[in-house]
Amino acid sequence: MHPTENEPLPQAEHAEIRIVSATPAAARAVAEVIRRCFAGAEQRSYPVPGGGTRLHLTVDTETAAGPARTWLATSRPPTGTGPHTEEP
Repeated sequence: MHPTENEPLPQAEHAEIRIVSATPAAARAVAEVIRRCFAGAEQRSYPVPGGGTRLHLTVDTETAAGPARTWLATSRPPTGTGPHTEEP
């Protein structure tokens, strides 16, 4: 299935992710990793003709899942850790 011009876009802070795999377990494993990074994972599962699974997720790209932080947040240096203004 390819996106069409009539397919609605997700909200600005959300992304649609489609995972296609030979087994439901493989699709769930990938979805679990994504859920560790992003909140709001709405999940829908569909069979794939000829076998396999297609898993659709909607994630909130603005909100980290639970206590985990997104890769962008962890790639930034922490604030307040540099030298103080009175230090050389």
